[in-house]
Amino acid sequence: MNPIIEKIQAALTMAGRRAEQAADAAELEALRIEIFGRKGLFPALSKEMSTVPPEERKAVGQAFNEAKSEFQNFFEAAENRLAGCATTGIEPPDLTLPGRKWSSGRKHPIAAMIDDCVAIFRRMGFIVASGPEVEDVYHNFDALNTPADHPSRDPGDTFYFPDGRLLRTQTSPVQIRVMESQEPPVRIVAPGRCFRRDTPDATHSMNFHQIEGLSIDRNVSMADLKSVLQTFAWEMFGKGVKIRLRPHFFPFTEPSVEYDFSCIICGGKGCSVCKQSGYLEIAGAGMVDPNVLRNVGYDPEIWSGYAFGMGIERLTMMRYRINDIRLLYENDVRFLEQF
Repeated sequence: MNPIIEKIQAALTMAGRRAEQAADAAELEALRIEIFGRKGLFPALSKEMSTVPPEERKAVGQAFNEAKSEFQNFFEAAENRLAGCATTGIEPPDLTLPGRKWSSGRKHPIAAMIDDCVAIFRRMGFIVASGPEVEDVYHNFDALNTPADHPSRDPGDTFYFPDGRLLRTQTSPVQIRVMESQEPPVRIVAPGRCFRRDTPDATHSMNFHQIEGLSIDRNVSMADLKSVLQTFAWEMFGKGVKIRLRPHFFPFTEPSVEYDFSCIICGGKGCSVCKQSGYLEIAGAGMVDPNVLRNVGYDPEIWSGYAFGMGIERLTMMRYRINDIRLLYENDVRFLEQF
């Protein structure tokens, strides 16, 4: 870079700082003389222009002219500041006026639901665990006793990366990672984001949240699982809510159940929301399959446990009577301001 341009840039930095810090008009005028006075920087640099090689004169001249304009801006801004008004002519703020209260933001309904779920399970002795959203096939499928031909492994259902990794389809891999890292007993909940190749509609999304629960100890039974689910239902939706367990199949639990809460809309009497059944389907649960315990090095002859999972969006829609999951992701302020 040409030495004159370097001097100009250094002077700009210095002048900008001193103009901002000038305490009065006299200090600002002294700076102006230092830059533009007869013995100032600009007259001195003008004399050096004759030493600039012909091929560099255009660039140096342009830098010279631009710097002159910048200096003028510094001085004008400082003069306005010292005069007590901005360049727009707006009067400075009256510091004697009372302050204005700024409204704070709100939690997103999904975030609020996660916090509420975690608080309920903490009171029941669970601790929070987390794991990566980008998983490997072993933790997402193999360790959870999922057969090689299970439909959930199909690329039509799961997002795979070229290296074989995938976006987790459930929060259950967190269970495996926790059990691999510690000895029993285990009592955790794992809230988090999951991904599946679902066609978006009023009740499905490719991106959703789950909260997974796991308890491993001696002599754990289905009665313990039912007690936890019933307590959660009461804490979340009120004492009048009942639960119902229905036989089902999941690769990682045996026996497996799906569980329902009595409809909070009609109180279990039957309505269009619960399709006249009096119950709303929540999610799946069951006793941890012995094969899963063996995969993490636990002896199923000594240890037993239960696992459950539920969709955060589904719970949110139930609590706030939301009829379309897409409303939770459209960032419509009119919708979010209601919470």
